[in-house]
Amino acid sequence: MDLSGLSVVELRALQDQVKQALKDREHQELVKAREQILAIAQNAGISLQDLLGAQSRGKNTATKTKVAVRYRHPSDPLLQWTGRGRQPKWVQDWVASGQSLDAVRV
Repeated sequence: MDLSGLSVVELRALQDQVKQALKDREHQELVKAREQILAIAQNAGISLQDLLGAQSRGKNTATKTKVAVRYRHPSDPLLQWTGRGRQPKWVQDWVASGQSLDAVRV
């Protein structure tokens, strides 16, 4: 296809058509893949709930790990912080009082 004779407006319209065609084709392929997966599961005698349930159970337990504590309050060991996310109030107070964060590092 020779695009050299098209104007900028025509090229942009063609670009929009290509984007929509890609979106439609990707949706069709997704639907087709789902149908194929369901057919394979049915042929194997596996329900969709069993198929999806087994995947989600293994996924949740494998990816959730506890983050180690990096900072602990010197006088109250129950006050701790991993160093991730927003600083707890006790850390903010500690730093505001002029103390070094390294002093409470575990």
